[in-house]
Amino acid sequence: MVLCKYIQRELGQLALGPPADRLNSYHTQSPESLFAHIPGLRVVIPRSPAQAKGLLLSSIFEHNDPVIFMEPKILYRAAAEYVPNEYYTIPLSKAEVVKPGKDLTVISYGQPLYRCSAAISAIEMTMKGVNIELIDLRTIYPWDRQTVLESVRKTGRAVVVHESMVNYGVGAEVAATLQERAFLRLEAPVKRVAGWSTHTGLVYEQFILPDVASK
Repeated sequence: MVLCKYIQRELGQLALGPPADRLNSYHTQSPESLFAHIPGLRVVIPRSPAQAKGLLLSSIFEHNDPVIFMEPKILYRAAAEYVPNEYYTIPLSKAEVVKPGKDLTVISYGQPLYRCSAAISAIEMTMKGVNIELIDLRTIYPWDRQTVLESVRKTGRAVVVHESMVNYGVGAEVAATLQERAFLRLEAPVKRVAGWSTHTGLVYEQFILPDVASK
């Protein structure tokens, strides 16, 4: 049995998430790794409105498996982009190369994609000639190993970024897979950048969650 604050069933699918007017109790919760440990579930986290629509339609109409669809709450107010009216889907378990690169692979999902993009821009502006690849997993489980492995075998370096606690998280799974399947192509150990292993409130999020370093 899955216990949560809000459950809605649609066409045999399981949608987990709060309605827009019930968000106060959802600060600093990133339980995606918990659900990824349940065999048979798919875990999806979009990074934007257009991605959310395509992934959600795919979850409902193109898969018989139960899907945990987790929407980053902060993006309700922060992300703005054009969303087509027509029906379209985005395949589950298929990562997207958001930005190609050759020197380093950054793997993330959900809201941290925006911070990763900002950090990459700052690094490339400061370190001339450095080109960093950014990958959005989109589906946490089952995740797209092939796309990530191909990128890391090309760049030789990898950093995994997520908001959930660093211990026993998505970053550990990705790092272990890279060590096992791309070890001879790695130029450096895989780095994890994630939240601290502690409970916290909204006012302390800025001290706990990954962010772009200021000079």
